[in-house]
Amino acid sequence: MQTAIDLSRAQFAMTALFHIVWPILTISLATFLVIVEALWLKTRDVAYYRHARFWAKLLVLNFAVGVVSGIPMEMEFGTNWAGFSNFAGEFFGNILGFEGAMAFMLEAGFIGIMLFGWGRVGRGAHLFATVMVAFGASLSALWIMVANSWMQTPAGVTLQNGKLIVSDYTAAIFNPDMVWGVSHMYVAALETGAFVIAGISAYYLLNRRHPEFFLKSFKIALLALVVIAPLQVWIGDSSGSAVFKDQPAKGAAIEGHWVTNKPGEGAPWALLAWPNQAAQKNDWALELPDMLSVLATHTTTGKVIGLRDIPRADQPPMIPLLFYAFRIMAGIGFWFVVLAFWTAWIWRKTRGKVDALLANRKLLWAWVLSIPLPYVAVEMGWTVREVGRQPWIIDGLLRTDQAASVLSPSTLTASMVMFAGFYVLLLASFAVFARRWLRAGPDMTLEPPAAPRRVLDVQGGVYGH
Repeated sequence: MQTAIDLSRAQFAMTALFHIVWPILTISLATFLVIVEALWLKTRDVAYYRHARFWAKLLVLNFAVGVVSGIPMEMEFGTNWAGFSNFAGEFFGNILGFEGAMAFMLEAGFIGIMLFGWGRVGRGAHLFATVMVAFGASLSALWIMVANSWMQTPAGVTLQNGKLIVSDYTAAIFNPDMVWGVSHMYVAALETGAFVIAGISAYYLLNRRHPEFFLKSFKIALLALVVIAPLQVWIGDSSGSAVFKDQPAKGAAIEGHWVTNKPGEGAPWALLAWPNQAAQKNDWALELPDMLSVLATHTTTGKVIGLRDIPRADQPPMIPLLFYAFRIMAGIGFWFVVLAFWTAWIWRKTRGKVDALLANRKLLWAWVLSIPLPYVAVEMGWTVREVGRQPWIIDGLLRTDQAASVLSPSTLTASMVMFAGFYVLLLASFAVFARRWLRAGPDMTLEPPAAPRRVLDVQGGVYGH
């Protein structure tokens, strides 16, 4: 049975880690399309219209893969995690239903108008459709993160006859982790899109293809990142403090912290270390005195519970993975701040001149090479979030080994191989079409369509023609 549980966990990890990279870009690209379409309507600058048409192609590719890759995850709650679904379905199932009915259907309903409605609906109606796509994508992230945050810090439920009954929906939705979990993930999505847009724009600038055109998208992404990058660092710090308060085992694991500090003494922070869970200590560590107390409690002598004070059965597994995944995520976050402000300083110094930016090839290469980094940061952050909650699937209420379906290892292995092959095919298909989109570049001959004429039918009604 333990082998089957491990395989079910591995399968869900594979599907989740593959799926998550697509909706985060959908959220941010849709938001970017709202911005450029609004700028087009305000300024009548045709370049913004062409931006909307160019980047929408990447969005639809991304949206398609995201929808298809997410279907297996929904199925796995029933096939692989029947115990969890039976135990927590009253709340968790409702929240996933909200996501499908409120968010996905809204997004899917308006994306066709956004893509094919040019010249068929009024310009204001088209902008409204684009806004609804962005709103639907964001609402989807909200409900998914509400469900996941509730698994991290469950609230608003009571246990009756072996099942969770919702006693307070407001408390369950606005559980202790909800605000930080939702905000951290949403800002990560915006940050990912901004880096993808800036990085792709930098690629075109390096190749001197349509420099004036891509300078606009680069500038919009840069202005966003000057705000978003430091905001994300602050949210990460605040959510980290909440983890130490609400999930002390996870907090201690990600910092390799074994011994609770004595009253009046600060807890040291291990910048680098190698945690040894069997020995309940770090084999070696490069530490800064009192710094963990500062990070966890914002005081120099705040109490930080060590893993030795937590039963081994309740300690997260794979502590070296948690320790270094967290540091990779945080390191990338700080690099984003540096790159955004470094570029803003150069931009101001050169007064935004195209030739000066084109001449700074090292800077442009830094943006191109940074395109994968937000994805790496998201994957590392999600690993910390999910592995750090173990051995609980609902923290403090339901253990993972109690939540799994009774399946044979051979069945799980076969399904994993099938899903892996399917995901490889999806990724290859996306790469082929994205490469064509990248090589073709924007259509600089596109002109905005005329607004649809309004005529009267024989009944006196008004319709578009």
